[in-house]
Amino acid sequence: MRAWSWIASFSNSNWRFGLHAGLIALAAALLATLLDPLLGHGISRLSLGGFNFDSLNLGKTLVTFGRLWLVASVFAFVAVKSVGAIEWITNGLARLRPGAVAGEFNPSRRTFFQYAAVLAGGFPFLAATYGFAAGRLRYTIERVDVPVANLPPELDGLRIAQLSDIHIGDYMPPHEIARAVDMANDLQPDIAFVTGDFVSSAGDPLDVCITELSRLRAPLGVWGCNGNHEIYAGVEEDAERLFREKGMRLLRAQSAVVEHNGGRFNLLGVDYQRDHMTSGEDSGPQSMLREIGPLVRRDMPNILLSHNPNSFHRAAELGIELSLAGHTHGGQVKVEIVDHNVSPARLMTPFVAGLYHLPMNGHGGTATGSSGPQKAALYVNRGLGTIGFPVRIGVPPEITLLTLRRA
Repeated sequence: MRAWSWIASFSNSNWRFGLHAGLIALAAALLATLLDPLLGHGISRLSLGGFNFDSLNLGKTLVTFGRLWLVASVFAFVAVKSVGAIEWITNGLARLRPGAVAGEFNPSRRTFFQYAAVLAGGFPFLAATYGFAAGRLRYTIERVDVPVANLPPELDGLRIAQLSDIHIGDYMPPHEIARAVDMANDLQPDIAFVTGDFVSSAGDPLDVCITELSRLRAPLGVWGCNGNHEIYAGVEEDAERLFREKGMRLLRAQSAVVEHNGGRFNLLGVDYQRDHMTSGEDSGPQSMLREIGPLVRRDMPNILLSHNPNSFHRAAELGIELSLAGHTHGGQVKVEIVDHNVSPARLMTPFVAGLYHLPMNGHGGTATGSSGPQKAALYVNRGLGTIGFPVRIGVPPEITLLTLRRA
């Protein structure tokens, strides 16, 4: 708006027309990059006169720049306006002090806030650049001991590698998936789980993603479940077939008994469980996990692979001891304000990332050697890829090594 007004002050009509047209074109291009997934990724695959821009990644570069600029400029706008609000408050307080002169202007205060506005407005652009260039590629290994109710002594120490939210595509090439798989293999897990979102949208190379995941090595096998993006892309059955062809297994409202060192656990898996995306009597936590209720075992611990962490409430009610999920990406951006973590993921779930507990079976029984109720556990993996904006700030991509412990 300020640029439009500034251009309008030009005396030369040709300059005004040209610059205004350029400003409109820039706004249209930014809007198009935001809507690129809805346009079949036409912008990121630009071609002109038979020459494919994608070979030089010019379309992808335009989309990347547009998305980074959009998210950074929103935060920059808020930051600059916040500095302006602070300046307005301090000016008001200065006028109220004893001996203040009406209409008095303090140039040093004005200069200070001008510099503060520049710094505050520039920081989101620096943060977005870091989040794209480095933050989203800085894979971290999280080692977590998980206390599991009803865990047999034979399963104490079972090592689980978990990957989630791969989102193969422009910002997650196959060699990056291979790097994550190699890191997971170095952990020497007993079993490996992949909790959904192999792709972002239709046309992404699902077969390439699953081929890379098939390099995971674990004596008890590689298992997985579908995420919401498999539903959006219409590839749920394809993912199940490719898993089977590669010697892995994708569980879709199914269960399997897994044995280790003479102990056994019941492994369950479901497709993405809808909650807030539905309405009516089929919505809410009670609508979730209906298809696996009869598959829950009472003679051994249960482990559930469910992409959506919001199924945890229902899983705890069903008596499922451990749930593994993804979906949130940890919000991709996290800011700590007065000892509280602020993340966009909190808008859709209270289970953003990490380990959570709820009383099992609603109120729970009594755990052996404990006076408290048995607890169901949930671990939410931050995922590897990104969605929407190719940025991670304060939320590094994650490869998890979970070690089961007797609760």
